[in-house]
Amino acid sequence: MAVYTLERVQQLPISLEEAWTFFSSPANLKVITPPEMGFDIVSGARWVKQMYPGQVIAYTVRPLWNIPMHWLTEITQVKEGEYFIDEQRSGPYALWHHQHHFKSIPGGVEMTDLLHYKLPLGLLGRLAHFLFVGKRVAEIFNFREEILEKRFGRMVAASTT
Repeated sequence: MAVYTLERVQQLPISLEEAWTFFSSPANLKVITPPEMGFDIVSGARWVKQMYPGQVIAYTVRPLWNIPMHWLTEITQVKEGEYFIDEQRSGPYALWHHQHHFKSIPGGVEMTDLLHYKLPLGLLGRLAHFLFVGKRVAEIFNFREEILEKRFGRMVAASTT
């Protein structure tokens, strides 16, 4: 059973409150998703300003070769200002469990994404992960990091003198 893990940590020079407001709004998912993925919310989040436990969000996405995939996620846990978790209920993965953690640090906020995912189709899924899916997942998070730095700025390292 191949369950893959991706962990990313990013620091931004914004307050915890500003980070939470931005990331807890489902409408901002499109902002941090590469445009070529054709991400569109279909239902469950268009007018909601902040996510909540039990919220189900349906969307379409075109992660590979412009083929539309329908994806249904549920926000399973929310602790305001600290973390939220989304899990796929139906879609392209056999497992998708994505934790988003936030904490105040001097000069800003530190965000940690912890993603556990598994592809269907056994050996074929593992091969697909090796050939392109793993790289594509990493590219999505790389894009997100770049967009967030453009939007909020880059964290300046503290002086050591």
